[in-house]
Amino acid sequence: MSINPEYYKTPEYNLFNRIIRSFYNFYRYTLLSDKKYVKKRFLKAHGFELDLENPKTLNEKINWLKLNDRRPLHTELADKFRVREYIKKNIGEEYLVPLLFSTNKVEDIRPENLPDAPFIIKANHDSSGGIVIIDKLSANWNEIRQELKRRLALNYYDRSKEWQYKNIEKKIIIEDLLIDEGGKAPKDYKFHIINHKTETISVDASRGSIEHKRNWYNSEWQRSPFYWPSYKNGKSYAIPADYEIKRPYNLNKMIKLSEILSKEFPYVRVDWYEVDNKLYFGEITFHHDSGYSPIIEKEWDIKLGEKLKL
Repeated sequence: MSINPEYYKTPEYNLFNRIIRSFYNFYRYTLLSDKKYVKKRFLKAHGFELDLENPKTLNEKINWLKLNDRRPLHTELADKFRVREYIKKNIGEEYLVPLLFSTNKVEDIRPENLPDAPFIIKANHDSSGGIVIIDKLSANWNEIRQELKRRLALNYYDRSKEWQYKNIEKKIIIEDLLIDEGGKAPKDYKFHIINHKTETISVDASRGSIEHKRNWYNSEWQRSPFYWPSYKNGKSYAIPADYEIKRPYNLNKMIKLSEILSKEFPYVRVDWYEVDNKLYFGEITFHHDSGYSPIIEKEWDIKLGEKLKL
């Protein structure tokens, strides 16, 4: 018996599909143990099984840390609101992007409560991008509040098993919008610190556009012989550019401060922005791309993995 193709467009099919997906999501996000879930995701992403008994590659060791190194400090530093106090205490308040507003109520996100200057709205508990507001009077605040409700309903831990996100007290934060001299989003510098030493640096240019590129450098700002793209829907993006990106003015300071912030952890990624030669802290990440993005070529996943002592 054949099924009429029109059936797949009916409300009945849509309801059936949602029910099946709900059961599947409940199984993989709730019933599966963290270890089994991570191993399934790793196999799909890398094409080989995750060896947790004798991990060799950097991505394997990142996943080992994800499952075995879980401390309250991880939760504090993954929280985009609470991490500000840690930064203030350890390297200084001057590196923080100005905080303009914070609340745990979506209803508070109304133009009369917000500044006139351009700003960015973020959820403190997830790893998604922010909502950029240039002119608050032209923004659709009903749509923005609906999007914020959706974000606050999510727990990033469910889909990544990165434990640090599981128990963050959810907030909405609003920060000053950083803009470079060209009126665009500033470059995003990410320092990968392995055993308290900067081993590789990525820099994202034209982020959020089709021209998004990500170059990789060593601590002397020489191009690295590998790259580590991100993946979405099975396709890589943020690949290296065919041009060089200028060495940042504050490179040495970024290295020094990143290594200070890494003192408690065997592996951590510290992100920075540089605007008009002034340095701003971005975030601390413990598991780059959740350990699911292959390094190109694989031999460098092994070489970098050898540097990480668990």
